[in-house]
Amino acid sequence: MPTTGSNALIEMLSNSGPVAIAVLVVLALASIYSWTLIFSKMSGFSKATKQSRRFLRIFRKATRLQEIASTTSDYQPSPLALVFDEVYEAYKRQTGGYGPPRNITPLERAAQTACSEALTRLELRLTWLATIASTSTFIGLFGTVMGVVDAFHGLGTAGTATLRAVAPGISEALITTAAGIFVAVPAGIAYNQFTARLRVFASGVDDFARELLNSLEEIPQRAPAPPASPRAPEQRFPEREV
Repeated sequence: MPTTGSNALIEMLSNSGPVAIAVLVVLALASIYSWTLIFSKMSGFSKATKQSRRFLRIFRKATRLQEIASTTSDYQPSPLALVFDEVYEAYKRQTGGYGPPRNITPLERAAQTACSEALTRLELRLTWLATIASTSTFIGLFGTVMGVVDAFHGLGTAGTATLRAVAPGISEALITTAAGIFVAVPAGIAYNQFTARLRVFASGVDDFARELLNSLEEIPQRAPAPPASPRAPEQRFPEREV
C-alpha cells in the first residue's frame, strides 16, 4: 500500500547517517534548481520562437525598413529583432538611412556580432543543466559507496552476517543511488532538447541575417534631384501674406 511504502521511506531516511542526508540535501537543491531552469528555458524558448515568427512575417511584408525599425521592441525576446536592430544601426551610420550600403563588410560584422549575442542570451545558464546531469550520478554514487561502507562497518560491529547489521547501510546506498538518477535524467534530457533547439535557432538567425543583408544591398540608389524649373523673376518687394 502507498502508506506503507511512504512510512518505509520515511523510516529509511530517519535511519540514514549524516553523509547520506547531506548527499540527499545536495541532490534536492540540484533538482529544484534544475527544474527551475527547465521551466524558465521552456518559457523563454517558446516566447522567442513565437516572436521570431511574428517578426519574420512583418519583415517580409514591410516596404520600408524604417517601418520595421520603429516596432522591433514589440518583438522581444526574438533574436531576429536583435539582429535587425544591430544591422540597421550600422546601416544608418554608413548611409544615413537612404540608399544601398557603400561597404557591406561592416554590416556583415554587425550581423555576426548580433547573431552571437542573440544565441548567447538563449544559451544563458544552460550549461548548468549539463553540469547537474553529469555530476548528480557521481554525487549519488558517493552516497552509495558510503552506504556500503556503513553496511560493512555494521557487519563488523555485529560480528555476524545478519540483515539487521547491513540493512541501514544498504538502504542508504540504494536511496542515494536512486536520488542521483532521479536528478540526472531530467536534466540530461532537457539539456539535449534545448541544445537541439539552439541549433535550430542558430540556423534561423543566420538565414535571416543573410536575407536582411541581401535586402539592404538591393535598395535602389536615390534618384537624382530633378532639374530646377525656370523661376519667375523675383519681385523686389514681394507682397506679404495677410
